[in-house]
Amino acid sequence: MSPGKQSGARRVTSWQLVGAQLRHFRKRAGLTQAALAERLAVGEDTIASIEQGRRSLQLDLAVRLDELLDTGGVLQVAVEKIPREERYKALVQDFALYEQDAVSVHSYETQLVPGLLQTEAYARFVFGCNYPPVDEDVIEKRVAERLGRQKILERKPRPVLHFILEENILHTQLGVPEVIRDQLLHLRRCMDLPFVTIQIMPRDAPGHAGLGGPLLLLETSDHQQLAYVSGHLHARMHDEPADVSALTQRYGMLRSQALTVEESTRLLDALLAVLLGERSSAPPTPPPSTSATPR
Repeated sequence: MSPGKQSGARRVTSWQLVGAQLRHFRKRAGLTQAALAERLAVGEDTIASIEQGRRSLQLDLAVRLDELLDTGGVLQVAVEKIPREERYKALVQDFALYEQDAVSVHSYETQLVPGLLQTEAYARFVFGCNYPPVDEDVIEKRVAERLGRQKILERKPRPVLHFILEENILHTQLGVPEVIRDQLLHLRRCMDLPFVTIQIMPRDAPGHAGLGGPLLLLETSDHQQLAYVSGHLHARMHDEPADVSALTQRYGMLRSQALTVEESTRLLDALLAVLLGERSSAPPTPPPSTSATPR
């Protein structure tokens, strides 16, 4: 064992230190977690998770806590001093929590159907393509987690969900033909949900604002704006207003460059007609919409 190191020692994160500070000030004020949560109009589990360092403390909530607990601004300063790398890591880890409570989600995808809209078979095939390969039990765990995320589709009040998909996603063959067929049928059913909007970016578009890759925008239940971008090994959540604003503008341009909702629906219907054997030739791609805003 190296000098100065203890076997099994765990690194204390900055968020655990912030959580310990919150717990100290809460107890000093004579409040339980439930009482504090009630005064802030947040869930008791939110306070518990922050105190345990499992969930990051957002700056706006830190300011409210400072005022309520009369800390002299300690929590706000602590959050502002969190190293950026650790701050982003915590945000990414919290992503599933933010998504489940989100008021709205806007997602642009380039290679795969968005996770919230994937069928079980489609998700299983995608996870099975991971390299280096993972064990079957790991694949099944990831599939279960992905399907669990889709509970947002059943939640009330309903969230506002908007998706932009590159057209090539609809033509990519994954596994046996039934996988993509059933996935496209599921997409078509989702198009009829009143709180879901799906647009398709035509593959013959001369150029558009999404060439930098996938993008997800999320508005939390307390109306904080977040942006999420991912790559092969790393994902990053942005909460800086300037960054989120730039990515929001990019998404807005993508909406105007994609096919309208009606055009996207017709394109998917035509493709399904081919897959279901109702036509013998592939449908032509509708021209990109020239309207300034999608319908």
